[in-house]
Amino acid sequence: MNLNIFKAYDIRGIYPNEINKYDAEEIGKAFVKFLKKKNKKKLNIIVGRDNRISSPALSKYLKQGILGQGANIIDIGLTSTPMFYFASKLYNCDGGLMITASHNPPEYNGFKIIDKGASPIGENSGLKEIKKIVLSLESTKNKKKKNINRRNIKKRNVLKKYLDFNFSISKLDFKKLKTAQLKIGIDTANAVSGILVNQLKRQLPCKIYHLFPKLDGRFPNHLANPLEEKNVKDLKGLVRKKKLDLGIAFDGDGDRIVFIDEKGETIPSDFITCLMSQILLKSNPKSKILYNICSSNIIKDVVEESRGTAIAGKIGHTFIKERMKKDNVIFAGEFSGHYFLGSPYFFEIPLFVLFKILNEISHSGKTMSQLVEGFKRYYNSGQVNFKVDDKKNKIKLIEKEFKNGKISHLDGLRIDFKDWWFNLRPSNTENLLRVIVEAKTKSLMQGKLKKIKKLIIN
Repeated sequence: MNLNIFKAYDIRGIYPNEINKYDAEEIGKAFVKFLKKKNKKKLNIIVGRDNRISSPALSKYLKQGILGQGANIIDIGLTSTPMFYFASKLYNCDGGLMITASHNPPEYNGFKIIDKGASPIGENSGLKEIKKIVLSLESTKNKKKKNINRRNIKKRNVLKKYLDFNFSISKLDFKKLKTAQLKIGIDTANAVSGILVNQLKRQLPCKIYHLFPKLDGRFPNHLANPLEEKNVKDLKGLVRKKKLDLGIAFDGDGDRIVFIDEKGETIPSDFITCLMSQILLKSNPKSKILYNICSSNIIKDVVEESRGTAIAGKIGHTFIKERMKKDNVIFAGEFSGHYFLGSPYFFEIPLFVLFKILNEISHSGKTMSQLVEGFKRYYNSGQVNFKVDDKKNKIKLIEKEFKNGKISHLDGLRIDFKDWWFNLRPSNTENLLRVIVEAKTKSLMQGKLKKIKKLIIN
């Protein structure tokens, strides 16, 4: 097995050169052995998959590995990652594996792994140990298979229950929504979230235009990564052409959601976190909102203005979920378009965010751009990537250059000054430095970005 497939938050690689069906079987075995160390009862493991071409093969062999270790399987088949988390709690599972490579190109695949209660298993919460167990196993590639009892697999369809759950917790006002007669566009990029939209069309009292609904793991129209501008061009065009009220794009496994306003402009994820904070703090004053340290200062401003407490934290869903539990956080927004709901859920809730925003539009009578207009107080560069071989020394050099500011090493390097700040974060998987600069004026932001760029490339 290529052990480089074990990442900080999940297991991921190119199929079949870096990750293959035999690896899937070994990972299934190792996962059950890992859980058995702290739980001696008969285990119930949930398994779901996205619609990548390689997902059915990985699913088949993963289940063989799990069954071979004597565990039961709840197989929910094609599913988004948030549906997978929801189902793991619904059926009170002891752990689970979601077969997906998220927003990566079609040749990739992998596994997101959870413990009981949908708690993510990352590098520091069990993934290193699972990797060690994999190393200790004898390869199954040319080994005679045991007789496996497939009666220990229970198939479940959770789509309706998942949608009902989101309607309920968001308190979606169907009556007001029907009166508003909103028109929305949804781009699922031929990925697995398409199964959600077909059902939403039947239940939501909105006119829904669905882009690229056919499930196709090759993602023939564009990659299922809405953070890249080229992948939301079709949706923006649809919003303008049809004069829609809102556009929504999902990533490959449906745990990220990106919003387009009625003018066809992308709404920064930080603005969505601000809007959700305003909405939730109305009924939950003095509650805590978590955001990434590389996010805009506007989040802290809005949360505090809304009588809440803003907490800055590290990027990565494992860190976010742990911090939410530790500090009793009601909502978290991540720079990358992941949004999380607090107790008792602690997982990504894109539909909850969508439904809350639909409620806000229909009740306020405002357009999407009007709802976020007040958040445009700073000038932000967005994330700018630079290819760098020696990331560590470059960060030291830049820290020395700006040593007079307020320095934080919570996640990469962040240095704050009176009128501007920047965050410099090394990529976990590539020779890249990710830079964000924000300032009170556009010229100041551009000037500081230019200076940091010069330090990086020289």
